[in-house]
Amino acid sequence: MSISFDKALGIHEKALNFRAQRAEVLANNISNADTPNYKARDLEFSAVLAAESEKASKGQFAMNTTNGRHIAAQGAGSDLEGVLMYRTATQPSLDQNTVDAQVEQASYTENSMSFQASFTLLNSKFKGLVSALRGE
Repeated sequence: MSISFDKALGIHEKALNFRAQRAEVLANNISNADTPNYKARDLEFSAVLAAESEKASKGQFAMNTTNGRHIAAQGAGSDLEGVLMYRTATQPSLDQNTVDAQVEQASYTENSMSFQASFTLLNSKFKGLVSALRGE
């Protein structure tokens, strides 16, 4: 009987990837806190994960590009631009910047803790697979 990593790991691998992408978006927001007209963005994690879970249940797949010069495939891949949303400003700013540094730092910290939890869960799944392969 062969081991299917997709079935063994479930959606946890994709969750880890999306948490890493969200960390990148939040870090970008923090770094642009003083940039005039910069609009804060965020990745709605639950919607992205639900869409990926639905794709996985239907047997669809997503292709990743590792280089910006790769040719995009028609109807494949996970387009991050489609799920990035602009954050509504909590306080109006004279320079039209919508970044609230405290909100961004809190979101980044929450995302980091969730990333660590997902990583720990994925690590335990790998340890279970290794134990099964060794016959322990």
